[in-house]
Amino acid sequence: MQVAGKTALVTGANSGLGKAVVMALAARGARVLMLCRSAERGAAARDEIITATGNEQLELLVCNLASQADIRATAAEVHQRVGALHLLVNNAGSAFAELGLTADGIERTLAVDHLGPFLLTNLLLDLLKAAAQADGGARIVNVGTKIDTAMDFSDLNWEHRPYRMMAAYGQAKLGNIHFTRELARRLAGTGVTVNCVFPGVFLSNLGGTDGAQNWALKLFAKTFGWALPKPERAAERVLYLLTSDDVADLSGEYFGGRKPITAPEQADDPAANAELWRLSAELTGLTAPERSD
Repeated sequence: MQVAGKTALVTGANSGLGKAVVMALAARGARVLMLCRSAERGAAARDEIITATGNEQLELLVCNLASQADIRATAAEVHQRVGALHLLVNNAGSAFAELGLTADGIERTLAVDHLGPFLLTNLLLDLLKAAAQADGGARIVNVGTKIDTAMDFSDLNWEHRPYRMMAAYGQAKLGNIHFTRELARRLAGTGVTVNCVFPGVFLSNLGGTDGAQNWALKLFAKTFGWALPKPERAAERVLYLLTSDDVADLSGEYFGGRKPITAPEQADDPAANAELWRLSAELTGLTAPERSD
């Protein structure tokens, strides 16, 4: 897909992988809506990318993905700005050292890493379908991770188990694969594809700048960060799914590099995918679109 003249939305766009993806899309002439939690950091990143690429078609959306009210307001704002959305990159994610709930009563990692992209994507599906109908296709890329785990559908909020940061992160990110599988099934025949990608291990600020990241991750980054690939390398995997003609007709896949890789066993169970969709719709108050059987 040629992205020049197309409209993209990237979450977590002010740093790390998200910023690298925006930089690459802007360099290719796309209009990019940059969804960021911090207006200040988002504006700084936007100005830096405009200076580097000469592309002034970068627009800032300030949204806290832990807040469903924020997500709904942002989706409404996107509808006011654009009539079609060609590319959606659900990149933003975080990990929290301690158990905490959002204002919606949702465990924070689940809220940001799974329910946030689930709700945002569903609220923007009409714009993605409009782009597919007008221009022959639209693509969604969900950024996942590679942790062999399974989701406990009976305790998504960690109310009955001891909370562990990386276990919560792994399960929430596994939700991205479940979501990808079920959404692909529902979007069959619409011209909108959705795939999930493991971007590889790279130097990132997992946990953010608000002190949520635990000491072990901080120590690892400080000690071994020099040896890790930069976000720009990881962004190549995302850009491949956004732009390559080789994957134009692929949907519902879990990629590592340029080929599908094996997902945790639970994500290959259609019943599990449907169950997480049901629970996610319930937790977000979403009226789900009609199924494509």
